[in-house]
Amino acid sequence: MSEITASMVKELRETSGAGMMDCKAALQECDGDMAAAVDWLRTKGLAKAAKKAGRVAADGLVGVASEGTAGAVVEVNSETDFVARNETFQSMVGDIATVALGTESHDGLLAADYPGAGKSVEAHVTEMVGTIGENMTVRRSEKLSVENGVVASYIHNQVVDGLGKIGVLVALASTGDTAKLEALGRQLAMHVAATNPLAATIDDLDPAETERERAVLVAEAKESGKPDEIIEKMVEGRLRKFYEEVVLTSQTFVIDGETRIEKLLQNAAGDVGGEVALKGFVRFELGAGVDKGEEADFAAEVAAAVSGS
Repeated sequence: MSEITASMVKELRETSGAGMMDCKAALQECDGDMAAAVDWLRTKGLAKAAKKAGRVAADGLVGVASEGTAGAVVEVNSETDFVARNETFQSMVGDIATVALGTESHDGLLAADYPGAGKSVEAHVTEMVGTIGENMTVRRSEKLSVENGVVASYIHNQVVDGLGKIGVLVALASTGDTAKLEALGRQLAMHVAATNPLAATIDDLDPAETERERAVLVAEAKESGKPDEIIEKMVEGRLRKFYEEVVLTSQTFVIDGETRIEKLLQNAAGDVGGEVALKGFVRFELGAGVDKGEEADFAAEVAAAVSGS
């Protein structure tokens, strides 16, 4: 039998998208023949899906779809960026984002029919685990809609149209010019991608977030030894600075560097021909909040797989 080296396992993984242990087994079964090993992996299909389901999927793509007064954003995870560059995976994420436009919840999306597959989105993704060779999950999705106005979208680090690493939706309610609203919404979505606000308005901010920040500011101010009435004024001033950092309408527009978002919306009324109200935003960043576990050295991992340790 031919010697199975770490470089061979790495090459097969990059070619097939399959896991390292699967690649090692395939090469052993096919006596080191790379093309035959690829075919061997392909024949395994769903038989491998259950084993792959336990592996951390923190890469992948964020997809957006918008249609006038509605927009949807989804995050579909894979194990590696290699799969995220796979055209089949990209097409699947785009389809799932489009399906999300017609659903009202994440569970509803998973249960919805996948286009042309005769099965649900969830079942189709499970099938694709075997086809593509890595664990994949539809991690989250969200939809925004307005009665009048637009839901604009923006993708940062775009891979192909509507797919990338950060996806943003911004909902603007207005009876004004749709094209001008769309342009404004896209600029705001770009701003959100850059600044990652915690809430649209101060009222929308989680009270626990505000109280936590206030407690820290009070503790810091007390170190000054100033009277309580001075401390209170210091804290209120610093809280305003906090809002300017984390609340969208209180932030300074990154594109011009001087206009508050709240003022920007007020100014836009004259341009679009009607008042403009921010109804909400959604920002999905790929892998945000996923527990990836301890980072492993890839070369060491491959070597360990080949040696059987």
